Amino acid sequence: MHFIPEELDQYVVAHSEDEPELLQQLTRETYQKILQPRMLSGHYQGRILSMISKLINPKSILEIGTYTGYSALCLAEGLLPDGELHTIDINEELFDFQRTYFDKSQYGQQIHQHLGDALEIIPTLNKTFDLVFIDADKENYSNYFNVIIDKLNTGGIILSDNVLWSGKVLDTEFKKEDTSTPALITYNKLLKDDKRVETVVLPIRDGLTISRKL
Repeated sequence: MHFIPEELDQYVVAHSEDEPELLQQLTRETYQKILQPRMLSGHYQGRILSMISKLINPKSILEIGTYTGYSALCLAEGLLPDGELHTIDINEELFDFQRTYFDKSQYGQQIHQHLGDALEIIPTLNKTFDLVFIDADKENYSNYFNVIIDKLNTGGIILSDNVLWSGKVLDTEFKKEDTSTPALITYNKLLKDDKRVETVVLPIRDGLTISRKL
């Protein structure tokens, strides 16, 4: 969904940082071989994730929802030299695909993959985080927030993707099978009301929220 005219959107992308060659390769192979390639963060949003991470210079990053590894590689660009990125995904079929691209990058040894249910894995991680990126099943966004907030360092950042959900968050009636829209509406209200964080919603691509722990 474009929140500005498409021609202006193209201008914005054209005048932002170029997409690194490795990520171009990852994009091509994702579209050739993997189902639902629209789940990829993509060039423009990837550069935003990279920039935010570089501004923070995190020592520890947690990503919930790896897909083919594009966003993890973007976030890793801001890691401190001794930093770590832990990424969690439930799809075992993508594990080796992700690892191939992680190892092609300069961050391969800093990226740690976890396979399984994030709500079960996160409590077992004996560490705190400076930056968290949530981009997984929308129904559990609020649950992810609740399980990570105490593992987020003071001043740490939570980035939440797809929070505008193609504008569906404005809907007042939902189809019975649509569980994602009401879950995101609840999550957006949670971030607004929770006094432990300050939040701003950015109309970037499908909506990206930045929340800072107080």
